[in-house]
Amino acid sequence: MLVGLIRHGLTDWNAVGKIQGQSDIPLNEEGRKQAYQLAQRLKDDSTYHWDFVITSGLSRAQETGKIIADSLKIPMYDPDSRIMERAFGQVEGLTSLERETLWGKEWDQLDLGQEKDEAIRKRALAFMNDLGERYGDRNVLVISHGGLLAQLYSALYQNKCSERIGNLSLTIVEKQESNWDLVLYNCTRHLKETVEDRL
Repeated sequence: MLVGLIRHGLTDWNAVGKIQGQSDIPLNEEGRKQAYQLAQRLKDDSTYHWDFVITSGLSRAQETGKIIADSLKIPMYDPDSRIMERAFGQVEGLTSLERETLWGKEWDQLDLGQEKDEAIRKRALAFMNDLGERYGDRNVLVISHGGLLAQLYSALYQNKCSERIGNLSLTIVEKQESNWDLVLYNCTRHLKETVEDRL
């Protein structure tokens, strides 16, 4: 079983550095373009076959998933709340400068209503375990969020994967008994390619 883990496309809040959390901010035009670029990469790559898409319930993930599912002509399953972005409490909607002005550089160490790392890891791992048990013979594309995916990778690989998770990045993991082996990590080469590169 392969799982392709994808961060949604760019939004206006991403572009200006605002924390989105569980605020339902839609994709912008660049985010839609990114989704089509990844969809084209997945169509062109004969190495992997994908069976269906699952997203979080937030519109930026759902629209990214729909673009990819439609391009690959595969179904999109009902959203799963366990792969929703981390709740950031009082800091949602604020830029880095605004956060630091209000609470200092170590704002993330304060209790401002944000979901704890352990809670995010627990629900992300529960989702992955359930996916493995229910769809063990299928290859699944999962559209989620940077904060959640970063915590999932930390939980699975003990902080060996610490890069910032890019918009429309693709990570592929393969189920091997009780482990998820890392096949590809945080790859965004499809966003750098031009049409000429693919010809």
